[in-house]
Amino acid sequence: MFHPRRTLRALLPPLAAGLALTALTALPAQPATAASTLTNGGFESDGTGAATPAGWSEYGTTAASFSEAGGRSGGHRLSHWSSSAYKVETYQYLSGLTNGAYKLTAWVRSGGGQKAAYIALKNCGGAEQRTDLPVSASGWIRIVVPVNVTNNQCTVSINSDANAGNWINVDDLTFAPGTGGTAIKGSDVSSLPKSEALGGTYRNSSGTTGDPLAILKSAGQNYARVKVWVNAADGYHGKTQLLALAKRIKAQGMKLLVDFHYSDTWADPGAQSKPAAWAGHSYTQLKTDVYTHTYDVLNALKAQGTTADMVQVGNEINGGMLWNEGSTNNWPQLAGLLNSGYDAVKAVNPATQVALHLAKGGDLSGTRWWFDSAVANGVRFDTIGLSYYGYWHGTLHDFQTTLDDAATRYGKPVFVAETAYPFRLDSKDAHENIIDLPGELVPGYPATTAGQTRWMNDIASIVEAVPGGRGLGVFYWESTWTAVTGNGWDPTDPSSGNGWENQALFGYDSRALPAMAWFGHR
Repeated sequence: MFHPRRTLRALLPPLAAGLALTALTALPAQPATAASTLTNGGFESDGTGAATPAGWSEYGTTAASFSEAGGRSGGHRLSHWSSSAYKVETYQYLSGLTNGAYKLTAWVRSGGGQKAAYIALKNCGGAEQRTDLPVSASGWIRIVVPVNVTNNQCTVSINSDANAGNWINVDDLTFAPGTGGTAIKGSDVSSLPKSEALGGTYRNSSGTTGDPLAILKSAGQNYARVKVWVNAADGYHGKTQLLALAKRIKAQGMKLLVDFHYSDTWADPGAQSKPAAWAGHSYTQLKTDVYTHTYDVLNALKAQGTTADMVQVGNEINGGMLWNEGSTNNWPQLAGLLNSGYDAVKAVNPATQVALHLAKGGDLSGTRWWFDSAVANGVRFDTIGLSYYGYWHGTLHDFQTTLDDAATRYGKPVFVAETAYPFRLDSKDAHENIIDLPGELVPGYPATTAGQTRWMNDIASIVEAVPGGRGLGVFYWESTWTAVTGNGWDPTDPSSGNGWENQALFGYDSRALPAMAWFGHR
């Protein structure tokens, strides 16, 4: 991702129903009744207006918790709402459980604005596990909460600590054996070598200067993504820098994703220009170019003991790559180029995973069309990566729908190759930020450190909930690209600025930001 066109996202008006009540803060007592399986997880037993849905108990501002019409699959749902501030818990105690790993699945909507809105599993023998409800007024989102039961019991707890008029909807809960979590907790650190060469420094949250990779690792990052250009004008983002950076990444115990752009500059849906060295080459020669370049870079990594764990053959290739020969207007040729890259990856190391990466992670029809075409033309790949920026690529509901569909339709693991969110709107350098106006933000996610953290936790929750355990994880873009003079967006212009420093994971004081906590997501 570099500088896509800005678009605004509209949010549907929130739904609201209920009674005016006062908020309470006391903790609930243990209920007297218990069951070995979840009762009335679809809130259909009582119909509209049930003050206490069958099988459930309530505590706090109890009248703010009720069933009403408008379920996700059936006729009814659970809602939390009040015309005045409220704090309420709707819960169900389960006993007689066989110890082991369990996973709660729930479909949720939230208008946002609460002090807290989450589903938790507690009193299960270990630490309470909770998942916040993403802000989504226009569509249902599936979330999961995994837990390890060690005392044969567990409490399912739906919580709102809300201001007047805040609301949530919850429906179709299931509690069954299963595991959760994601394998990839990564970020793109491509900018790091040039930043450091130009004097860029990084600090931990306490203000101590240190190795940014070590700071990211200590926060929980376990995977690093690095782009490769063929022969950039600034002399960076090539094989030399990758080899040096890979040593540092592997020394931190992280895995490595290599992102081939097959260009001398940014490759994205709006630009897939051939490297100057390949200009005028025939399609047949371009296939050889892709193979040779891919093999050369990856073999050099292997030779120094830093073999790539995953490789992107192309970057945001919605329109293809190496235009015009590799455009999606000529799928047989694009397929040949992609398979040439795939073959080179596997020739170096068969265990290295090959990813195909598209932008527009909320575009269901476009993603289907692209991968249907790829499969029909015999393109080989192991995983699917999608960029998803909420201020451009549709709602969280759109994103989850597209991600789930890709995993199911093609039977492949999926991951977020790029996402980001601003922690402030003003710019540190003279270059206008990509996102710098309140109207460009995703409703419910302010441009604050808390808003950035919330965005990343909610994205991670959606990936964790991909059916069949096919959600691999998330890469943040771009954690280390801070506003260092000379490290701008244009490799041909040393005076160009950085429009993304307000979306890095290091603040304007170079300190690690609270959003790094998302690396610790399950």
